Amino acid sequence: MSRFWSDIVKQLTPYVPGEQPRLSRLVKLNTNEHPYPPSPKVIEAIAAVSGDELRRYPDPESTALREAFARRNGLQAEQVFIGNGSDEVLAHAFQALLRHKLPLLFPDVTYSFYPVWCELYGVPWRAVPLAPDYTVDPAGYRGGNGGIIIPNPNAPTGILMSLDTIRLLLGQNPDSVVLIDEAYIDFGGESAVSLIPEYDNLLVVQTLSKSRSLAGLRVGVAMGHAGLIDGLQRVKNSFNSYPLDVVAQHAAVAALADEAWFEAARQRVIASRERLRTAMIGMGFEVLPSAANFVLARHPARAARELFAGLRAQGIIVRYFDLPRIDEYLRISIGTQEQCDELLAGLVQLLG
Repeated sequence: MSRFWSDIVKQLTPYVPGEQPRLSRLVKLNTNEHPYPPSPKVIEAIAAVSGDELRRYPDPESTALREAFARRNGLQAEQVFIGNGSDEVLAHAFQALLRHKLPLLFPDVTYSFYPVWCELYGVPWRAVPLAPDYTVDPAGYRGGNGGIIIPNPNAPTGILMSLDTIRLLLGQNPDSVVLIDEAYIDFGGESAVSLIPEYDNLLVVQTLSKSRSLAGLRVGVAMGHAGLIDGLQRVKNSFNSYPLDVVAQHAAVAALADEAWFEAARQRVIASRERLRTAMIGMGFEVLPSAANFVLARHPARAARELFAGLRAQGIIVRYFDLPRIDEYLRISIGTQEQCDELLAGLVQLLG
């Protein structure tokens, strides 16, 4: 029935999410989900939601959650925006803050949703090559542009950008919004939120999907100057006034309140990541230095596509991107230690 499609739909090349297979035996290491469940306080908060709350519309501004993010980051509530997952927050930012005549800049190896939003919203863009070691080169972001968006740590490389580099990007682009997408910042980096009081052109976007184990509830946040947040609010209230349901709001507040669980869980993931990286290097893999909850790795003697298929045949699912510069790499989410051990055993079998 594509004859009913609008012209823009005909032109789109949609983002392809990670596979969600339904296999009886599965080691799922392909979508960067947290390997451990959320804080017990989250489950308690969800169970406490009343039928009366469910029959009413949720708070359209997610006031309690905005205030919780503000307290945690030393900001005011008007410097915080809440959306239905960071993907929705980012999509609003493309419309509200990054859609200009000059091109939006982002790395050539990065989150593959960025060019999709550019296509959908008519945003001109230019990919800036990463350095040969896959780090961000600030020199490529000088000159006129309509904005800059970079994940930190980058995805799918996992490589971290320093706050000094972010300061440089902000300073050399005072008339453009610099959006730092921090989906994975809690697994080894320092958030750029601390720079918000100094730079009115900085927007930091985070999610509770990764380090807070709430991928199933879709909670995203943007933090920045109140003027940037107001732009996001204008788009949100022209699209969906109630982006976050009442269950997600209560659960997210509870998740932010349990710092002890958060710290212990993220340290478990970091420790598993470093053990996995060390073991894979010992097997002959090249593994990029990661500050995320995944690693990007290649074997010099075996094709990534072949390894991907071989692991899948064993019920071990990782991510393969058939894209320039990374088509010989596998992206592997950090699972439990038992899952990591199964992955290593599967690789040993494939490598002989």
